[in-house]
Amino acid sequence: MRTRNLSMLVACGIVIIGGLNLIGQDKPKSKKAPPKFQAKFETTAGDFVIEVQREWAPIGADRFYYLVNNGLYDGCKFFRIVPNFMVQFGIHGDPNIAAQWLKANLKDDPLMKSNKRGFVTFAKAGVPNSRTTQIFINYKDNSSILDRSGFAPFGQVVKGMDVVDKINDEYGEKPDQIQVQTLGNRYLESEFPNLDGIIKATIIDPR
Repeated sequence: MRTRNLSMLVACGIVIIGGLNLIGQDKPKSKKAPPKFQAKFETTAGDFVIEVQREWAPIGADRFYYLVNNGLYDGCKFFRIVPNFMVQFGIHGDPNIAAQWLKANLKDDPLMKSNKRGFVTFAKAGVPNSRTTQIFINYKDNSSILDRSGFAPFGQVVKGMDVVDKINDEYGEKPDQIQVQTLGNRYLESEFPNLDGIIKATIIDPR
């Protein structure tokens, strides 16, 4: 695993781009989410469940709810895994779809919760209001690094964190995000064939 300055991880490594081909450019790209809901992620490593509390980060929660409901995460690869830090995903495998979200930025949510183990947060570039579709799951308590930079968690893994822990990390940060954006899964499957990925993500009844 390559090492780098933690500030670079935050400012440069965690970026967000993505897409969805189910809406027009002039239509809203979020929908108000319920106060509390769960999303099940079926993956090649196993299944896990994210529980979202809208009050933690309403803007991010609304976007996540919309994206899951419309299949954005289906087929996405876990393309950036930093052991003892986080796992990141959310660039659609079809570059034509991904391109639709390049400028669909969200305003930042105020920080209500900390980036502790299992908490789920939208990734962003090193500038304000730059979230779109990529999210990451914290492997450990990263609050001392990420909270001060305004990364606002909107949910938490409540089932299957052991699955998240075993997502294949052999490629670390090698996948080039520009190539992922430009070529999609064709690039990842050719250069990094053992990457784990999402089969399907769905909103489920927590009962």
